[in-house]
Amino acid sequence: MNTPLAERLRPNSLSEYISQQHLVGPQGALTQGLKQGLIPSMILWGPPGIGKTTLATIIAKASDRPFYTLSAINSGVKDVREIIEKAKQSGGLFTTKNPILFIDEIHRFSKSQQDSLLQAVEKGWVTLIGATTENPSFEVISALLSRCQVYTLNPFGKEDLEALLKRAITTDEVLSSKNIKLKETEALIRLSGGDARKLLNIFELIINSEPSNKMVLTNNLVTEKVQNNLVIYDKTGEQHYDIVSAFIKSIRGSDPNAAVYWLARMLEGGEDVKFIARRLLILASEDIGNANPTALVMANSTMQAVATIGMPEARIVLSQCTTYMACSPKSNAAYMAINHALETVKNTANLSVPLDLRNAPTELMKTLGYGEDYKYAHNYDQNFIAQEFMPKGLENTKFYSPGNNAREHTQKEFLKQRWKDKYDY
Repeated sequence: MNTPLAERLRPNSLSEYISQQHLVGPQGALTQGLKQGLIPSMILWGPPGIGKTTLATIIAKASDRPFYTLSAINSGVKDVREIIEKAKQSGGLFTTKNPILFIDEIHRFSKSQQDSLLQAVEKGWVTLIGATTENPSFEVISALLSRCQVYTLNPFGKEDLEALLKRAITTDEVLSSKNIKLKETEALIRLSGGDARKLLNIFELIINSEPSNKMVLTNNLVTEKVQNNLVIYDKTGEQHYDIVSAFIKSIRGSDPNAAVYWLARMLEGGEDVKFIARRLLILASEDIGNANPTALVMANSTMQAVATIGMPEARIVLSQCTTYMACSPKSNAAYMAINHALETVKNTANLSVPLDLRNAPTELMKTLGYGEDYKYAHNYDQNFIAQEFMPKGLENTKFYSPGNNAREHTQKEFLKQRWKDKYDY
């Protein structure tokens, strides 16, 4: 049988769909909508291999509507208009059976391509279902977004993926004829990264590499088989997040050569340049931070530049930013500080703001003592006076520890001079 396992196991109904109970469970939004015959235009947002295309197909089948599909990678405005014309002929405003138009990777559509959908969605000529791995708030134009419901699909958990493997070995025509025992699944699940399609592809690769019809799945077996078939595994094109991870870790590790290599892999694979630029923007604060504040300026300029010029010239800008960041001093102090602060906020609830720090816009608030003992720093020597800014219970709590680099050493000396009796710098 030449059909891939992931395709053979594709669900045909909501009841067969694993996970996403907030959407497909008995009280889920999509389940209720199908019962009532009310299917709005929607954006399905979630990681790859989570079943966005499958869900769109199930919705079309369950609602008995014509189903048209486009991929944003290789479709243009002309293709969109042709589909809309077909849709107008088979459905429209005066029927509840208007066709469904599914657009995969809708975030790759330009503004003009997305604009071409507006009238069809507004007039009800089509019900649009767009699938995206990127935040639709950034990638879908506001006019189209306002006409669609956004449904978030969560990554598969360990239990979901194990349930999928069990379904494969019990219900699939090929696998059910073999003697397969799932002794250990951790390595397989880790390699899948929560991507069900990737999980099933690796699983099938391992099964096909075993000559006998009997197999006990273990972590060692998975590791051995994947390494031995690494070239085949890479050709699936599903290592999107693995390559991004290698790219980020190469920059974090100050290796511009490896960073540029992984950048080239992403560009050659057709990765969205805006996606790469966003990752650089995050990295500029997370991994470089105050060790070199200019990195954030560079990353923001890169983001604007690649959005303006596009490929192929964007590759030069991305290369410049990548090598600059790889060669920059590193610090995760800002990243660690906000994580520590957020964890403290969760554990301490809503502590009251000290009276002297409160705003006092009315006479009543002044009477109650709001802002009364606040010391205005600019009235003191070197524009500083030691006072308590933390809420009661968190006095002397330190969240920010400057990193070990030239710039943050200056910050550390500044803080040590001013807060030597309060914080341990």
